Amino acid sequence: MGMFSESVDVACTPAGQPLSLDWGGRHYDVCAEPVRWFERRQWWAEEQRAPLGSGPGLVDHEIWRIQVRDAGSPEGTLTLDLSRHLGSGRWRLLRIHDALRTLRKPESA
Repeated sequence: MGMFSESVDVACTPAGQPLSLDWGGRHYDVCAEPVRWFERRQWWAEEQRAPLGSGPGLVDHEIWRIQVRDAGSPEGTLTLDLSRHLGSGRWRLLRIHDALRTLRKPESA
């Protein structure tokens, strides 16, 4: 699994769920139901102070785990973790998990 932070363009449903993304000059379609959760960030290390009522986006990161398939090559599937900045709506790619392997049935002898 690789961890880093890189900007990506994400198209979403009206409810905000990722549908597809453009990254590294390629277009990927979400091919499984995305999973969302929130992670605490160390805001005190990044901000001077926390204004009253600014918890969402300052204290928590919205994280989405998605499985995508390259629109030009339907064979490989990648599992990615994305973060959306609640204030700006910008997306960042945080983690790339190992590609899922397709299980093959053994050939009959």
